[in-house]
Amino acid sequence: MFEFIYNILDFSFDLVIKDIKFENYILTGLTGVIIAFAVINGVLGGVLALIWGERRLLGRFQQRTGPNRWGPQGILTSTADAVKVMFKEDIVPEEADRYIFNVAPLLLVIPVFIIFSVIPFGISLYAVDINVSALFILAITSISGLSIICAAWASANRIAIFSALRSVAMLISYEIPVGLSLVGILLICESMSVMDIVIYQKIPFIFIQPVAAIVFFLGSLAEINRTPFDLTEAESELAAGYQNDYSGMKWGLFYLGEFAAAIAAATVFSTLFLGGPNGPFLPGIFWLTVKVVAVLFFIIWIRASWPRFRIDQVLNLAWKGLFELTLVNIIVTSIAVIIWTDGESNRLIYIGLANWVFAFPFVILIFKMLKTSNYKNTNKESMTYPIGSDTPKFIKEKIK
Repeated sequence: MFEFIYNILDFSFDLVIKDIKFENYILTGLTGVIIAFAVINGVLGGVLALIWGERRLLGRFQQRTGPNRWGPQGILTSTADAVKVMFKEDIVPEEADRYIFNVAPLLLVIPVFIIFSVIPFGISLYAVDINVSALFILAITSISGLSIICAAWASANRIAIFSALRSVAMLISYEIPVGLSLVGILLICESMSVMDIVIYQKIPFIFIQPVAAIVFFLGSLAEINRTPFDLTEAESELAAGYQNDYSGMKWGLFYLGEFAAAIAAATVFSTLFLGGPNGPFLPGIFWLTVKVVAVLFFIIWIRASWPRFRIDQVLNLAWKGLFELTLVNIIVTSIAVIIWTDGESNRLIYIGLANWVFAFPFVILIFKMLKTSNYKNTNKESMTYPIGSDTPKFIKEKIK
């Protein structure tokens, strides 16, 4: 896509002006601005659609209508909310570190847009193809945790600090399994380029690497603070968490960043495990959009169905569940790749069968081990409290 836009601009400049000084630098800069403008506005439009779609779906899940006042089926509700946020008063706490306080929302939003620079929207429709784009995505996504820490520290608010501590614990815990979950794919493709991974997926990797797909999906939910991992802003405990002291457009940037991160996570998952733009007949961008919408629907379905985990359950899942699953997946995939080398017919099918037979049973085993035990009172000689009985005076029975 970069070369296509660059060539159009070069042809247009040659028709109007010839022999421009520093023409190469000017054309490169203009091409980058056009691509960035298209990506940013596409993501912003997707965020507005996602906010409306999530509210409507949650309404259906909860047997109510959802937003239905602004526009047909409430489709302009997100736009009305955006306009409202723009005109709200911007308040900065007196004891806050103003510079970090103002920069923190940008640290959450900007990395999300950078991720889309290496996502292929079609076989030849991408901004840039770097040979380590999978590693690049993992590096960029880790910046979101830094923004939460900065926002909480700059606010000088104890509740926000609690939120930041949870964010750090979750970031450290889930970055490791998410990164290790991609090792199996890299072993099969022998490349860290997202474009090469997409081209290699004659069969979507969700069928070849089911354990890696489960780990990557759950880890992504934790990194973008979606239910059931939304402990950084647990309303019943921390109110809005790290967002407590933010208002106006700064709060709007956090809100925008969270929904944009959900779109980015769904896009990355669709690209790495669902084949990305691969599909018959229709353009690749259509198939990628369909897959992203399907993943987002599943994320919203989880939010409507599951309660929020406790912090100990979240950390147990990462260190006693997902981490071990990634190690098992790496061992099984490594052995399978050695047995069935590249170039053999039906190689992906054999590697997939090996993962389903040897690695997937560990998913069931580990999730059974992590199951919370039933809360039963096994003490038959428990204390009784004769409240409302014939005995007017409270009597505490002694346990023998």
